[in-house]
Amino acid sequence: MQIYTNSNSTFPDQVVPMAEKATEEYGLAVGRAIEGEWFRNYRSNGYRFQTNYNNFHYLRLYARGEQPVQKYKDELSINGDLSYLNLDWKPVPILSKFVDIVVNGMSQRSYEVKTFAQDPESVRKRTEYAQRIMEDIQLKQYIEAVKAEWGEDQDLTKSTGEARTVEDVADLPAHMQLSYKQSIEIAEEELINQVLDKNKYDFIRKRVNYDLTVLGIGAVKTNFNVSEGIVLDYVDPSTLVWSYTDDPNFQDLYYVGEVKSLTIPEVKKQFPSLNAAQVEDLEKYQGNSEYTRNWNGRQDQNTVQVLYFEYKTFMDQVFKIKEGATGLEKTLEKQDTFIPPEDAQGYKRVSRTIEVLYTGAKVLGHPMMLSWGMSENMTRPAANTTKVNMNYNICAPRMYKGRIESLVSRVTGFADMIQLTHLKLQQVLSRMVPDGVYLDMDGLAEVDLGNGTNYNPQEALNMYFQTGSIVGRSLTQDGEMNRGKVPIQELNSSNGQAKIASLIQTYQYYLQMIRDVTGLNEARDGSTPDKNALVGLQKMAAANSNTATRHILQASLYLTLKTCENVSCRVNDALMFPLTKTALRDSISNFNVGTLDELSAVNLHDFGIFIELEPDEEDKAMLEQNIQASLQQGSIDLEDAIDIRNIKNLKLANEFLKKKRKEKAARDQQIAQQNMQAQAAANAQVAEQTALFEVQKQQALTESKVQIEQAKSQFEIQRLQNEAQIKQQLMEQEFQYNMQLAKAQVGATQQKEKEIEDRKDKRTKLQATQQSEMISQRKNDGVPINFESQGNDTLGGMGLEQFAPS
Repeated sequence: MQIYTNSNSTFPDQVVPMAEKATEEYGLAVGRAIEGEWFRNYRSNGYRFQTNYNNFHYLRLYARGEQPVQKYKDELSINGDLSYLNLDWKPVPILSKFVDIVVNGMSQRSYEVKTFAQDPESVRKRTEYAQRIMEDIQLKQYIEAVKAEWGEDQDLTKSTGEARTVEDVADLPAHMQLSYKQSIEIAEEELINQVLDKNKYDFIRKRVNYDLTVLGIGAVKTNFNVSEGIVLDYVDPSTLVWSYTDDPNFQDLYYVGEVKSLTIPEVKKQFPSLNAAQVEDLEKYQGNSEYTRNWNGRQDQNTVQVLYFEYKTFMDQVFKIKEGATGLEKTLEKQDTFIPPEDAQGYKRVSRTIEVLYTGAKVLGHPMMLSWGMSENMTRPAANTTKVNMNYNICAPRMYKGRIESLVSRVTGFADMIQLTHLKLQQVLSRMVPDGVYLDMDGLAEVDLGNGTNYNPQEALNMYFQTGSIVGRSLTQDGEMNRGKVPIQELNSSNGQAKIASLIQTYQYYLQMIRDVTGLNEARDGSTPDKNALVGLQKMAAANSNTATRHILQASLYLTLKTCENVSCRVNDALMFPLTKTALRDSISNFNVGTLDELSAVNLHDFGIFIELEPDEEDKAMLEQNIQASLQQGSIDLEDAIDIRNIKNLKLANEFLKKKRKEKAARDQQIAQQNMQAQAAANAQVAEQTALFEVQKQQALTESKVQIEQAKSQFEIQRLQNEAQIKQQLMEQEFQYNMQLAKAQVGATQQKEKEIEDRKDKRTKLQATQQSEMISQRKNDGVPINFESQGNDTLGGMGLEQFAPS
């Protein structure tokens, strides 16, 4: 940025050679110009530096509840006389609570630093990665057909890993933001986080948040040195000097600096090039009390005030392009004063204008430059190497025409009125008297206690205060009406109650005005929540309060973002020196050893850095409500809900939620189709098995019937065979019986015939015998012979009657 200067400007001419700009005289002129703008141009309310310093100092006192009380004394005094007032003048720290609410609310919001490689090589890799996924999505049906035809081992997809889970073009942007990360981006993020952790940036950020809330401006400085590497420093806005700007982000500054009070040993330590005479001269110099003072306004005689400043100017980079005998061109860098002659042959002059940054240090009020020169490690954005970044990052979100407004500056008047109300309340309380009693002495004189003594006031008061009872007489001793029959009466003093109620109402009014002006309502701090208000309404009120102070949070994030961008540019400087390079490599080796190989190429990349802020409670509640609704509907799984809660970007979290819902729906639909197919297959299999079982049953029944018929036939045959066999046996037996019977009959016939024959023979013999005997009788004339048996016809004496049926 070339700054226009003219004869009326206090800054030196910028259209001079770089050799002149590098001289100490030029730096002294710049330092005097800055000193003149901030410390010598007298205004009605003081110097510019003194005005800013005092304003910031008083704002900090108000934020701490330590503002000066002289104005309150002047308000309540009468011609400066405070002898009749005995009040506690200590201010009420009413603003401290509101400041702590805003600062702590911002400090507890966590964030993540994200890097985005935007150089051509990284863009090419990212594009190729996305192109492979696109091709796989477009050729998905053909790839599945090939797999179905040739088997699952035929893998024709070009994408690998998690990229294969992307099934729709609409899901590709979310996948690229959530899942795709190049190794160089991971390395850059680890380097930035390591630098922030090493410099304890969380503590710096808390102080900056406090300044943004109280003063309305915050500043952080990024520096580099070979011994410590990248250094982040907090900058007190009350010591800052800067060129005039209307930009709240201070992007168009051409000089910026800060004032520090240093002791002589510190000056010698920081600037070892000072000789003994210069150090002795500084030791004699007592400083200027008009330049700066410490917190209590008293000058420290043991320090000198040093102005550290950066000055942005321009330079011409001049190159001599010489053409060789072979036609090749050779480039040589020249001084900006190089001008080739008009008749030059074979070479020409080429130049470009770039911004450069000079740094210097000057003792205020003393014509001595402690240092001056071009900055050795300037940070330049890779997208535009002709520009240079200041080491100071400053932001004042509510600045207009150079006037800075803060949250505290809006309500200092109301804080004063609250303090005056508090003092008035003390004054009213101090003038209030307690309730008393009225004692009628004449009424006591007429009372006789009956023991010969009269009722004295002390005894009456003791009885009244201890028992609440009193003794009186309605008639006097003379029989007249006693006007003091009630000797003790209570006196009520309520003249201050109305004033106290009015002052308390006034106090609440100004307190509500502070809430209205700042936007920090009761729902934000939870001081007096309405029991009748719904929870959703209180959350809405708290969200509106957060909206009222969102510009402070955005300013804090802007400073963090610019600091990270400067750190990213400073990484290239750190890699140029072996000591700082080794320190960086050692700092991330415990986290990701693979990023070490990327460090050597980090200077070849251009990074876009952004801050991913954790959602606030209201956004988290809305996201959690969507997650719970999806879980109840079964649209996502518990694992998906855990992954969604870990996403800090609310938009990406909702996109990821929609993606998971679609995937779950597609998966459920696929499972349902598979279940339907499985059910259909199972039903077909069941039907087939049923039919098969029926056939088998019929076959079994048929076989069973056949077997039964066969069994019956066999049984019949066997029966017939048995019957035939039995019959045969019966026939044989019958035949045997018949044969036996026939034999018996034959035998009986033969026996009979034999017996008949025998009987015949016996008869014949008997007849012959009888005839012989008869012949013998006749011959012998014997007596008659009886031929009947004489008991010899039985079988051993056994009769046949025993075989008769019983």
